[in-house]
This record gives sequence, structure tokens and C-alpha cells, in this order.
Amino acid sequence: MTRPRHAGAFMPVWAALLLAAAAPPPRLEPPPQTPIRGLTQAPLLARAYDLVYDADFSGAEAELKRACGPAPAQACDVIGAAAQWWRIYFDLDNRSADQAFTARLNTVIAAGERWAAREPQRAEAWFYLGAAYGVRVQYHGQRLEFLAAARDGKRIKFSMETALALDPGLDDANAGLGLYQYYADVAPSVLKVLRWFLGLPGGDRAQGLAQLRRASESGVLLKAEAAYQLHLVDLWYENRIGEAIQLLSGLHARYPHNPIFLLNAAQAHEVYRSDRASALALYRSLIDGAQDGSLREPLLAEAWGRLGAAVQLTALAEPDRAAGEARAVIARRPSAPYGAVAQAQLELGRALDAIGSREQAVAAYRAALGAVPAGDPRDVGRAARQGLSHTPDRISAEATRLSLEAWRMFERGDAAGALAPLERAVQLRPDDGVHRYRRGRVCLATQDRACARADFERALQVRPLPPAPFVAASYYELGVWFEASSDRTRALSMYDAASRAHGATADTRTLAQRALARLR
Repeated sequence: MTRPRHAGAFMPVWAALLLAAAAPPPRLEPPPQTPIRGLTQAPLLARAYDLVYDADFSGAEAELKRACGPAPAQACDVIGAAAQWWRIYFDLDNRSADQAFTARLNTVIAAGERWAAREPQRAEAWFYLGAAYGVRVQYHGQRLEFLAAARDGKRIKFSMETALALDPGLDDANAGLGLYQYYADVAPSVLKVLRWFLGLPGGDRAQGLAQLRRASESGVLLKAEAAYQLHLVDLWYENRIGEAIQLLSGLHARYPHNPIFLLNAAQAHEVYRSDRASALALYRSLIDGAQDGSLREPLLAEAWGRLGAAVQLTALAEPDRAAGEARAVIARRPSAPYGAVAQAQLELGRALDAIGSREQAVAAYRAALGAVPAGDPRDVGRAARQGLSHTPDRISAEATRLSLEAWRMFERGDAAGALAPLERAVQLRPDDGVHRYRRGRVCLATQDRACARADFERALQVRPLPPAPFVAASYYELGVWFEASSDRTRALSMYDAASRAHGATADTRTLAQRALARLR
């Protein structure tokens, strides 16, 4: 399973917020009663921030140069720091830019504190100060530096509350406050007791969600950021996986050149829905977008796509194609993501083991160990050593090899030639649903309808069941069989099961839905 690129990004936010109570309060005076509202040159700044979200970092830098002068320097500095953070976020395991980033961000925060102290009645001064702290909290959270994040917790809350007190229409400030309200409320009970003991104000889940949604709908600068945070909340706590994927789809539609929204959607399908067919389709979109130029950071996007595709293909009983994806990454030796070659060698070893190429698999595992980067953040070394120490079952591997050999022959149009190796695969592993489904398809092509029906039915009876696409396709093929036999009731039942099967491929689902519409 591919670890999500955003794993751990904001999950510990509630812990940082609770620890923030132990940090000294910010040494800032409350503002006077004459507020100065609005964000200066907000449209110019919003264009720059949109370019950041579209992964056009050079374009964003140029836009900021045009915006600054009319816009406050501090606003441009905060957006510039956010752009640098996004560059790091794209390849989180690589820490080579951390020192320069934190030094820059510390300078931006210090300037923001001076501006807020100099003009305490200006709402945007407090807003940009809170936003700068927010970028730093995200960095500390990713690096698991919770005490450092805690030192900024109250400052964010205080700054954003002050900005809203001065300018109630500053919807962007609701993004930061919404996150505080939400995470402070959903924290485990023991931490709520600690929060009470330390005197940190409580949260309100419903209010937090409402504030995040308001920022995502009405914000000027942080509209996209609020939507991105909402998708994380939906995944981790609200169990609204479909809504999270919709948010990512909306972000991708608005920022079509940024590959991370496709990546996160693929991981949501893979990790949270166990829908490997949908995940594979999105990983392939990353590869296609990198190759046709529609995605920025193409080397990174292609490596993400191929590594993710390799994992899905192995799980979907196509380890030969998984090996091809892994070899493509190894051949390019990309510098990003961090440790990509080691991960590719690991996936190559797993794919080769699945088809019984043990000597080559061992070589790949050893190559993975040799390519493990400093720190081994993806724990490739442990997984490669495990691969070296555990020899797969030879009978299962031989059955898989024969099944794949036959299936590739079938795909090339040689159904007659595919039958013998599939017969042998089924003999070796008669309760493997993948081999049963594949032989069923070949039997159909060779006009042996009784064999086909028996295999499709057996594919649905074995335990464990084969991967979801094979289950859905077996239901569909049985629907075709029953329809041809004039058994409309059972055909409808099979088509309905195929259309609703979790993890079905888009093609199978579409065919089943068309059949249902035709019969009904």
C-alpha cells in the first residue's frame, strides 16, 4: 500500500493546539477601536496564489514582483514562503531545503510581528501574521516537531481572531480559526481533560466545519487552502471519502497543472476505499499528464504515477505489468520523489516474486537496499529485507505465471493457445478466483459456455475472493450468460451486482448499467 504523501500532514494538529496552551502567550497588545479593513490589492495577490496552487512557481514569483509595491511587502513575502513550502510538500521526504526554508520563514514572521505592532488597527497585518505562523505550523507538523508547532498555536488563533474582530468580512481568516475549532473539539477525551487543565479554549466541530466551508466558498486568498484542508478532515475524521474526492476533483479542475491533487485522489481510492481500479486509473493519469505536458513537475508526476501503478497492478494480479512500471522508474533514475529508485526496486522484487522469478526478485531486493536514501523515510530497507527472507509459495507463483502467460495470449487474440496454460494454472490452484475468471473468458471465446458459467460462478464462491474487478466482471459475464439463456430475472440480478460492486472497473460498471437499462 502506498503511504499517502499527505500522511501525518495535519493529523497531529490537535495535539499541537493542545500543547500550545503550555506556550507563553504572544506579547501583542490588543488593537485600538479604529480598524482598517480589507486586503490591499487582493486580486493581484490572489492571482499569484492561484499560480502557486497550479504549481507554476516561476509564474507566481513573477506575479508577486508585479503585485508588490501596490500590495504590502509582507503579503508578498508570506505568499512567497507558502510557495516554497509547496515545493517542499511535493517531496516531503527530502529535507535538503528545510534549513533555508525555516530561515526565510522566521524572517517573514519577525517582519509580520513588527507590522502588527506598528499598525495594530490594520486587519491584514494580523491576518498575514497568522498566515505566516500557519505555514510554519504545517512544516513543524510534517517534521513531527509538535512542541515547535505548539509555540505557534496560540499566536495563530490570536492573530486570526484579531483580524476578524477588526474586519468581520475577512473570510480568509476563517480558514485558520476553523481548523482550530475543529481539531480542538475532535481531540480524544484524555487530551480534552489536558486542554481544560492547561486553560486552552475548547473547540466546536460544527463551527469549525462551517468556518472552513465559508473560507473555501468566500475566501479570496485561502479559498483553495481551505478546500484542501477540508478534504483532509473528510478523510481522517468525518468518513466522507466521496466528499473528499469531490473536493480534490474540484481543485484539479481549477488547478489542472498541479499533479498533487491527482495523486491525493488516487491515494484516497487506494487507502480509504480499497478501490484499486480507480486508483490505477488516476495513477495512469499522472503518467499521461507527465508525458503529454499537461502536468507541471513532470518527472515527479511520472514517478508518482508509475510507483503507484506498480503497487496497484501487483494487487490486481498483473505483476508482469507492475514490473514494467518499476523498471521504467529505475531506468530514469529520477531525483524526486526522494528514494524513488529504492521504492521501484522494492516493487520490482515483489512483482517478480509473484511470478516465481525468485533469483531476479532477490537481485531487486538487494538493489533496493543499496539504493535506500539517508533516513529511509519509507522504510524500504525493512521491506526489502523481509522480501529476501521470505520465499513465496512456488506452486502459487507458477500458477500465476501460467495464468498471465495465457491471458497475454488471449489479449493478442489467441484464445485456443491460452487454454492449455490456464488449464494448468487452475489445476495448480483451483480455488484462485483470478485463474477461474480468466479461464471463463477463454472458455467463452472458444464457445464452451458451460465451462465459462462454471468458472465465473466459482470465481464468486472462492475465499478469499479475487480482487474486486474480477468479482464485478464475473457478475457481468454471468449476466450475459443468463440473458442469452432468456433468464431475465437472474440476468438482472447479476448486472445489478456488477454495477454496484465496490472496486469495479469503470468499463465493467458502464457495461452493466447499460445492460440494466436495456432489460428494464
